[in-house]
Amino acid sequence: MPELPDVEGFRKVLADCAQGRTIKQVDVRDTGVLHGVGAGRLSRDLEGRRFTEPERHGKWLLAHTGGPTVQFHFGMTGRLVCAHADDAPHAHDRVLFTLGGSRQLRYRDQRKLKGLWLAGDPEAARLLDEQGPDALAVSRAGFDGALTGRSGRLKAVLTDQSVLAGLGNLLADEILWQARLHPSRRTDSLTQDERAELYRTMRRVLRTSVRAAQVPPRDDWLTGHRDAPAPGAPCPRCGTRLRSGRTAGRTTYWCPHCQPAPD
Repeated sequence: MPELPDVEGFRKVLADCAQGRTIKQVDVRDTGVLHGVGAGRLSRDLEGRRFTEPERHGKWLLAHTGGPTVQFHFGMTGRLVCAHADDAPHAHDRVLFTLGGSRQLRYRDQRKLKGLWLAGDPEAARLLDEQGPDALAVSRAGFDGALTGRSGRLKAVLTDQSVLAGLGNLLADEILWQARLHPSRRTDSLTQDERAELYRTMRRVLRTSVRAAQVPPRDDWLTGHRDAPAPGAPCPRCGTRLRSGRTAGRTTYWCPHCQPAPD
């Protein structure tokens, strides 16, 4: 599932492939990924415009054109691909943006759980307004402000996009494992030192993941072991068998030794 590092990678694809190039044609192959806008309007509003520098906020990618902005959300299986205009489309290519220089930017998505919006649409504006501060850009003071007054369990709070934008299931599990905090710990039970360590760990995990354009399955990280073929893979730090369960409706992994359960 694309999380902040993946979407930052898609931002770079968009910048490298399309920034400064004119949109010659918009081909909507599947209207099921369009939200609040039809294929005809999308083409009319974008064709002839030029992609400018893109932005990312949390899991949202904003493709500016000097006029309408295309808002991408990648759901579970979405991605952006840069291709040659003559390349045959992939079966899951849903929207094709043919650009100057015979390039083509493609929104590819197998499951079609999210898709494209045009900024200015009420639903698109509401969805962005509901986002908390970007997890990669938030300051320590902003992080403290986002967590202040929250009494929910840490995993649920960290993955709540209205609290911090960009953290998903893999990132939250990795951050909590590296910070030695149990995912079911109540947020308002953190000490100042624990909150400071959580922020430092989040920053470190995000920086490493952004460089990899994904949450990397490293041998010395939880992510390198959570999908092991056999259940109960060993913790890469202490060797204790990892445990899994449901937290905030999501499959969660933790080490019972490194991340002691709350009383």
